[in-house]
Amino acid sequence: MTPEQRITEIEQRLKQAFAPTQLQVIDDSHKHIGHAGASGGAGHYMVIIAAPNFDSLSRIESHRKIYAALQDLIPQEIHALQIKIQQNT
Repeated sequence: MTPEQRITEIEQRLKQAFAPTQLQVIDDSHKHIGHAGASGGAGHYMVIIAAPNFDSLSRIESHRKIYAALQDLIPQEIHALQIKIQQNT
């Protein structure tokens, strides 16, 4: 997958799973050039998300749900994933 395809796939999966009110996927792979985990082509991404699903969950529970939605992309397509949960507006 290309980096653009990965972002699209991440966005689609998170939209389908959580119907977010805010979603941004940022490719931070350029910050990790030369990193051993990035040598296989997998990327480093940041997800900024707000969704009603997360309002009643702890931060750890929210992160687990996001990882579950993306589990088959890790580690082949996503080497590292930073998650920021925003307040649902």
